[in-house]
Amino acid sequence: MALHLTSLTLSHFRSHKLARLELDARPVAIFGPNGAGKTNILEAVSLFSPGRGLRRSSAEDMTRRPEAVGWKLSGVMQSLQQVHEIETWSEGGAARQVRIDGKAAAQTALGRVARVLWLIPSMDRLWIEGAEGRRRFLDRMTLSFMPDHAQVSLDYEKAMRERNRLLKDMVRDAHWYAALELRMAETGAAIHANRVRALAELAEAQAGAQTAFPAADLTLEPGELGMPDTVADVRNALADGRARDLAAGRTLLGPHRADLFGVYAAKGVPAKDCSTGEQKALLVSLILANARALARDFGTSPLLLLDEVAAHLDANRRAALYDEICALGAQAWMTGTGPELFSELEGRAQRIEVTADANDISEVRNT
Repeated sequence: MALHLTSLTLSHFRSHKLARLELDARPVAIFGPNGAGKTNILEAVSLFSPGRGLRRSSAEDMTRRPEAVGWKLSGVMQSLQQVHEIETWSEGGAARQVRIDGKAAAQTALGRVARVLWLIPSMDRLWIEGAEGRRRFLDRMTLSFMPDHAQVSLDYEKAMRERNRLLKDMVRDAHWYAALELRMAETGAAIHANRVRALAELAEAQAGAQTAFPAADLTLEPGELGMPDTVADVRNALADGRARDLAAGRTLLGPHRADLFGVYAAKGVPAKDCSTGEQKALLVSLILANARALARDFGTSPLLLLDEVAAHLDANRRAALYDEICALGAQAWMTGTGPELFSELEGRAQRIEVTADANDISEVRNT
């Protein structure tokens, strides 16, 4: 049974005072004018996975104005022959909470219920901007294969922040560092291993795939100081580099220093040197490869969130994308300004129109 939402309710979320959707497993084509709240619906769906969603916003920023009382999302998720009721909400700007099947849960538990991937316009500059965005992109893909990657990453960041605080305070006593560096070594080695495994999964999914989009060769670059493979070696490297890190006031070795390098495989051209259209096609290719790998390993395709993707593809590429989504059996949520952008999906998708009245209250309706 394909992974899909059968219902979704947004309450006081962004521009939506109240919106209810009843859905089936087909792709979802969302259209309407700019500013009507289409991307807000995709953001709501992204919050059915661990993390801060596709905009990486704070819970307070997601609250509808001027009420600012908080927001709530509810959904019914069909996943691997099971049905789950999922709720996530925030009150008064507080950290968001999660409930699965009526029981309080950690955000990381969402990764065991559903897999969600997204491609949004801000990612179009992935290959030409800083390494942080590429690490985040890689970690989202890694998380889709290994839900525990989220918790491991949080634990690493927490230990590193505490170590960096000691470094900035010029603490030199080794005893203060020992436990933190052990925790960083354990989690850092796990993060690196997870990323390597995820890249192997993507490479396998791209090999021999019947797709209209170009394959990308991906390489994990560990940073100037490298990244040891074992926990013991990472721990020793952190201890040996303490004087260097004291001078810098921060940790200079670890998975937080890694970068993702991509190459347009057929041309042998680095992704950063490709045209804007080629860079977009490579991103679409990677999202589709990720989805194929999950369909094989998780047992079903993930939810796909593709914001304004149709506007950046010509008619042939657009039709090819829709064909691949339908072949995957994925519930892909796609946005565009008009229904004509989804004409190649005629009869294969459900259509949702989003409008906004003079009071800036969005109306969402199936058409």
